[in-house]
Amino acid sequence: MEQKIIEALDQIRPYLQRDGGDVEFVEYTGDNIVKVKLQGHCAGCPMSQMTVKNGIERLLKESYPEISSVESVN
Repeated sequence: MEQKIIEALDQIRPYLQRDGGDVEFVEYTGDNIVKVKLQGHCAGCPMSQMTVKNGIERLLKESYPEISSVESVN
């Protein structure tokens, strides 16, 4: 499952990089939570939580409904 998540993040990455940011996969927990770390401009952006929930989480859950949520870690 982790490899599938990483591949999905690779598809999202160009959109974040276009704005000077990036995303790093951190962990897939036993309770189906994906933990990611935003980097670059995304790390300090006031809209970063919207990026995680409305962007990354939505896209990952569409492909893998077993994912319960995506959380950003520092």
